[in-house]
Amino acid sequence: ATEVIDISHFLPLAFGHRFGHAERRDGPRKLLLIDDQAFFRNMLGPILTAAGYAVTSAAGAADALARIRSGERFEVVVTDLDMPDMTGFELAQTLQNDPITAGMPVIGLTPIDSPDLAHCARQVGIRDCVAKFDRSGLIAALQSNGLAVGQAA
Repeated sequence: ATEVIDISHFLPLAFGHRFGHAERRDGPRKLLLIDDQAFFRNMLGPILTAAGYAVTSAAGAADALARIRSGERFEVVVTDLDMPDMTGFELAQTLQNDPITAGMPVIGLTPIDSPDLAHCARQVGIRDCVAKFDRSGLIAALQSNGLAVGQAA
């Protein structure tokens, strides 16, 4: 048996405004989290929610594009780069080619931290790459790209 602790409850208690409770005047930033593996969506979703983001999860690029094309609007996309139906690279290129989503910031999730992968990602419009297990690195990447909760868009 394993107990599961909901860290999204405890992070704001421990760190206050650094992990939530510091929303912009018009509400939290809307973030689309895309990963074909439920494990990573379930691991990162609560972290991002605790950091103050309004997180919507998608099980793949097709699901994410369907949400966007149906009219849902997001301020940032965090996507796995290695997905079976459409890679994160292809998704980022698709978003960049669409006038509605052309300026939408994309952060890539990688299995390992690799400068070569990050270089390739930047060529298709991905602003930053973070290893999937680097939760604090993901928050830092969002902040360093001007996407922190509490910052103007």
